Amino acid sequence: MIKDLVQIEDFEKLEIRVGRVVDIQRFPEGRYSTHILMIDFGEELGIKKSLAKLAPNYDGPELLGSLVLAVVNFPTRQIGKHLSQVLTLGVPDKDGNVVLLRPDNDVGLGSRVF
Repeated sequence: MIKDLVQIEDFEKLEIRVGRVVDIQRFPEGRYSTHILMIDFGEELGIKKSLAKLAPNYDGPELLGSLVLAVVNFPTRQIGKHLSQVLTLGVPDKDGNVVLLRPDNDVGLGSRVF
């Protein structure tokens, strides 16, 4: 079910960018997040931190070097003792666990989704 229709201008406000996972750590004390990702969005934006619920689909190390999509213009969010700077995007699988949205070709870091 679609909640509300939005105008193209609403979508254009979102900065969804491509980044490369350059570091990933387990976050066992997290209630909703299971991993801390450091994502490189290229020269313009640099490296940003994202806390994400990746278990059980991802153990972590296999994501190192992969491209991901993230919203980079949401306010920073406090999650435990960490600040999550970007929202890494995913969709639920049949069990409700996260499957990351990832480009299937190599594209430039910081490229904007349109």
